[in-house]
Amino acid sequence: MSTDVDTRPRRRHLWIAAALAGTLVAVLVTQWITGAGGSDAGDLRTQIAARMVTVLESTPAEQHGGHGAHAAGYGSATTVCAVRIFGFEPADAGSLDRVDVVYGHHLCGIAEGRRHWDGAVKLVGPVVMRLSTDPPTIQVAEATQTATFRERVLELIPARYQAEAFEESLDASAMTELRRRYDDAAGF
Repeated sequence: MSTDVDTRPRRRHLWIAAALAGTLVAVLVTQWITGAGGSDAGDLRTQIAARMVTVLESTPAEQHGGHGAHAAGYGSATTVCAVRIFGFEPADAGSLDRVDVVYGHHLCGIAEGRRHWDGAVKLVGPVVMRLSTDPPTIQVAEATQTATFRERVLELIPARYQAEAFEESLDASAMTELRRRYDDAAGF
């Protein structure tokens, strides 16, 4: 009786597994080298969001491009903001200094006196921010005599981001952080 075992099928599985592992390693190395799919894209979005918040919070409320009368008279109050980014141009920008325009949603509360969040003046909605100008420019969708809010959003936001422009502004964690920052600014 022979105790030899045919190992060819097992070797074939090992070769297939090795080829798949090699392919996976090659894909991961390529992504790491090119920055595709890595944390760099997330880091850039975080940097863009931080820059947008800085611009919004350092701009007097009445100058928040289009909010006008909503924010009049609150120039000395602290403005506290959060943003959600839909996209930016150029889409392949590898660093913050290469970003020209950002499309997103913003929510700002004007921390005036000891006014609670629920009674605060808020600036909210889709926003287009041009970071390549000095100072950066802010455009928001606001109804006019000739255009509805929806029409203005459709004018300002590129078609690929329009669905997001009409969605909820911030996720729960961003909203919680914004409220915490607002309460701090308002003295609560």
